[in-house]
Amino acid sequence: MLEKVKEIYDRYTALTERLSEPGILADLGEWTRLSKERAELEEIAEKYKQYVSAERERSAALSEAEHETGEMKELLLAEGYEIERRLEELSEELRLLLLPKDKNDDRGCTLEIRAGAGGDEAALFASELYRMYRGYCEKKKYRWEIVDLNETELGGVKEAIVNISGKGAYGRLKYESGVHRVQRVPETESQGRIHTSTATVAVLPEAEDVEVEIDEKDVRVDLFRSSGAGGQKVNKTETAIRLTHFPTGIVVTCQDERSQLKNKEKAFRVLRARLLDHYRTKQNSAEAANRRSLVGTGDRSERIRTYNFPQTRITDHRIGLSVHNMEEVLAGGLDEMIDALARADRERRLAEGE
Repeated sequence: MLEKVKEIYDRYTALTERLSEPGILADLGEWTRLSKERAELEEIAEKYKQYVSAERERSAALSEAEHETGEMKELLLAEGYEIERRLEELSEELRLLLLPKDKNDDRGCTLEIRAGAGGDEAALFASELYRMYRGYCEKKKYRWEIVDLNETELGGVKEAIVNISGKGAYGRLKYESGVHRVQRVPETESQGRIHTSTATVAVLPEAEDVEVEIDEKDVRVDLFRSSGAGGQKVNKTETAIRLTHFPTGIVVTCQDERSQLKNKEKAFRVLRARLLDHYRTKQNSAEAANRRSLVGTGDRSERIRTYNFPQTRITDHRIGLSVHNMEEVLAGGLDEMIDALARADRERRLAEGE
């Protein structure tokens, strides 16, 4: 492993030197390309420098201990053993950094939330998930752009589709795909019985134009009037857009904007994301049948998390993690849960030698 890391470090050093050459500085395109490559190697290079420095410190401490006696010898040996533990930690961190990264992790994403089983209660739960993810995006400074929001008279959400822009948005939110279950006593329940309802979440990486080619002949574009809860929310002109992709049967609706052009642009972004997900799922179906990730398949039919309101407990079933800060999580405090899922995913990949 260290030989591979050393090669990466040498490449990082060479790139650093090349970026200061007059010829490279004069070529913006080449300078940008090399800068991007260097940035991708920087974390491993810095960690390797820490490893080499710790190795030197350990060798120096143990070497000096050979010429000492008594208490000083013990202190130097203890220092050497302490640095040895640090080297083991750094070695583990380097192994994790060498794992191949999902090329989509740095992208934005499309978030889709839909009420599941449970009627009005399911829609109310879906609206809470909607606010939770919006709060999380605000904390992370991600841009939240509504594509379609279908609300109920009681303030619930039947369906919400949102484009989320920001570096790393998909990498953080991708673990949220699946069925979310809530257990609580609805306000309309006179007997105080606990009801169980569900909502589904799908997180799709934002697709680049070059990855998904859409033939205009394969897409039907329909215009219609935006719908809403009534009154001023209803648009009197046909600005809403519905796209139907004939080869896959995928349908995308966007009616959030008052501009027909903006709605069309948003709808095509969602269509590209869904097509990318469709083709990736099809391509990886054979592999997925043979191997199941520790943090789940990401399938929206898989129950991943339960929100138990009477016990103020949220449990992620994929890794057996339970937290009791329900209010904080629903306000967007998802980092503890997401960090644990990402860590479990890395450990699983290390164990499988990916």
